[in-house]
Amino acid sequence: ITFKIEDKKKIVVDVEGEKALTLDDFKAALPDDQPRYALMDLDYMTEDGREQSKLCFVFWSPDDKTSVKDRMLYASSKDAIKKKLVGIMKELQANDMGDLDNDTVMEYMKK
Repeated sequence: ITFKIEDKKKIVVDVEGEKALTLDDFKAALPDDQPRYALMDLDYMTEDGREQSKLCFVFWSPDDKTSVKDRMLYASSKDAIKKKLVGIMKELQANDMGDLDNDTVMEYMKK
């Protein structure tokens, strides 16, 4: 699920996805030039071979393409949306697609 701020004051659902979608599908749904909040249910393998699933909150803010005003608006509203989302176990901030590389995200989830 991705969320956006509408009319500079209201956080609304932007895109909903199925559990079966991949991290690549998630990245494709993110705009290149606007921040978003997201909640992902990520499945991964632990170091000892166990399957694990955790809810991860993602703050997407493409710094090189987003206005300072929008970055500040999203940064200042982040805690408000996190309080409403129950069960978050990890938090990730991504400023470019490299931060959402599959290997990078999976390593982060194992920590």
